[in-house]
Formats: sequence, C-alpha cells, structure tokens
Amino acid sequence: MSAAPAGGRSPAALPLAGVALAFAGSIAFSGKAIIVKLAYRHGVDAVTLIMYRMLFSLPLFLAIAWWAGRGRPPLSWRDRGMVAMLGFTGYYLASFLDFVGLQYVSASLERLILYLNPTLVLLLGWLLMRTPVTARQGRALAVSYAGMLLVFGHELTLSGPHVALGAALVFGSALSYAVYLIYSGSEVKRLGALRLTGLASSVACVLCLLQFIVLRPLAAAQVATPVLWLSLANALVCTVAPVLMVMMAIERLGAAATAQIGMVGPLSTILLGVWLLGEPFTPWVLAGTVLVLAGIWLLARAPRPAPLAAA
Repeated sequence: MSAAPAGGRSPAALPLAGVALAFAGSIAFSGKAIIVKLAYRHGVDAVTLIMYRMLFSLPLFLAIAWWAGRGRPPLSWRDRGMVAMLGFTGYYLASFLDFVGLQYVSASLERLILYLNPTLVLLLGWLLMRTPVTARQGRALAVSYAGMLLVFGHELTLSGPHVALGAALVFGSALSYAVYLIYSGSEVKRLGALRLTGLASSVACVLCLLQFIVLRPLAAAQVATPVLWLSLANALVCTVAPVLMVMMAIERLGAAATAQIGMVGPLSTILLGVWLLGEPFTPWVLAGTVLVLAGIWLLARAPRPAPLAAA
C-alpha cells in the first residue's frame, strides 16, 4: 500500500481547485523569464525593465497589504525594519540580480538555478542556525547540483564565458531569496503571509523605482510599446497573480503538496523557451532538468533533523 504524501492525504483526495491553483501559479511564475527575454529583444536594459514591472505591480501589492491588514494592529518599529529588510533581500535584490542574469543565460538555465532555492535554504540553515544536514539530504543536494552543472557546462560551451557571469547573478538571486525565506518565518507568524508579501513587495517596488531615478535619466523611460505590454503582463500574470494563486493553493493543499506540484515550473519554462524564444532543447537540458527535479524531490522527502543546541 503506497504512502500518502505530506499532509496525510492521497493524491486523489487533494481538492481539484487547489491543484489547479498550484499548477497555474507555478506556470505563471515560470513565465517571467520568457517575458524578460522577449523584452530584451527591444533594446531595453534591466534597470528600466524591472522599473516598469514594479511600477505596474505596486498598486496591486499595496492593495494586498491593505486588504490583509484590515482590523489588525499597526506595525511596530521592529516589524517595519524586518519588512524593509525582507523586501530588500527577497524581492528587490533577488529580482534585480535575476533580471540582469537573464541577459546572459537562457531561460531554461535560469529556472533550473532558481529551482535550487530549497537546497540553499538547507545550506543556509546549516551555516546560520546549525541545522544538521543528513546523508540523505546530502545526496539530494549532490543530485540537484549535478543537474544544474550539466546544463551550465553545456551552455558554457555553446554561448561562451559570459554564461558564467549570468549564472553567478542568477545564483545570487536564488541566494538572496533563500535569505528572505530563512528570516521571514517568524514575521509570517506575526503579520500573516499575505500581509507580509504585500508589504515586502511594495518595499521592493519603491526601491526599484528609486534605482531607476538614480541610475537613469527620465528619458530612458521612453521604451518600445511592446516593452510596456510585456511589463504589464509580467506584473499581472507572472508576479501578482501567481503570488495569490500559490497562497490559495497552500491554504487548500498545504505547503508540501503545493511545492511538489510546483515542480512543473522548470519544465514549463523549458517548453516555453523552446516555443517562444527558439532555445534549443537538447539531451543535456533534459538530463539536467531530470536531475534537478529528482534532487528537489528527494530533498522534500528527506526527514528534517532538529537544530543543534546553541553552544
């Protein structure tokens, strides 16, 4: 008799609406890289492109923060500081590094690197909180990174040394978001996931707008019309909508089942990249994707040991 997934429910018992939300949210998130790559074809730079994404997203994130905070006490100064820090690491820095990195790597490699995020959370937990890593978790890490390095090595031979710069930037994005995940746990309990997401994302939006004002002349805001439409789609379809869909999926399925369904994300990015960007789909990409997903699957199933007591 097969074991039920995390949460104690068999796949047949999972609510269809929750599965659909998790599936759609994962695909919507993965579409961001495709839209960014399409926008780059119109000569826009990363600073301007992320400014437009956040400009269109800001009113919606403010509305989410207001809605989730109705009837709740105002933020303390400690909470405001944490929201500012989390907005900087989890949404501003992670987004900016990702956008710049996409100038140098394919959407497929970008998504595989970002999908290593659970492994980075595990490694940061080991470094910062002395959470031990089991042998089973170590094997899962090795499998995931072997898959990423396989695709990276293949792309390096095809596209040249600038791929290393792009991969490093995207890896930095994943690391920045992992820091956000590590330190957001206590704040989620205090403020709620939706309120924290709305507030932290609003902070990131403001930082991206200020970054544009400082680094670019206002004339740089004049971009091709397709860039505006692509940025609007990025804000609505690939930023705000998937945040809400994943939140609602977690409410219906739990975090573990939602994360497992989210494994469709890298696959959808690769297929969209082949279809819309003309990126090659080689046996190397397929093998690397399988290894990354297998490693994340093994990591999700590995038992998590308790943190060591502080010395």
